[in-house]
Amino acid sequence: MTTLGLLSDTHGRAEIAREAVALLIDHGADLLIHLGDVGTAEVIDALAVTYPRMETQIESHLVFGNCDWEAAALTQYAQTLGVIAHLPAGEMQIDGKRIVFTHGHVNAVMEHAVDSGADYLLHGHTHLQSDHIQGTTRVINPGALFRASRHTVALLTPESGQLQVLEVGGVKR
Repeated sequence: MTTLGLLSDTHGRAEIAREAVALLIDHGADLLIHLGDVGTAEVIDALAVTYPRMETQIESHLVFGNCDWEAAALTQYAQTLGVIAHLPAGEMQIDGKRIVFTHGHVNAVMEHAVDSGADYLLHGHTHLQSDHIQGTTRVINPGALFRASRHTVALLTPESGQLQVLEVGGVKR
């Protein structure tokens, strides 16, 4: 069973991104997905991590959001680190579940994911943690790591549907 580590809306805050990634890995994330508004190359650096006590890099994906003005340059940088960038959305099959992920600022992308019957639609953008069903699609936002009353990330196990929201703390903001 795969566990996804979800984070979003770092807006260039590399220190909290590093803390969030460490928290997700400590809690069992096998794959990381940043759901947009990455902001800087330093946040991408935080996604290019190896498993503790192993020499293999954790698979990491990201999408860009409405505040990622340097998406082309950040895409190239991500590729050099082995982080997979998707624009405007990514899609993957994990443990028999179809997962679509995007930032959330392009309504047509969000609507298409739901209309096409994706099992999960993962997004950021609103800076609010949420989990609800739309049609037959479970729509999840892990929250934000910037401009939010609580800085949160989430762990999702697609096969079982288990979702755990974690609060990220300890970083001076």
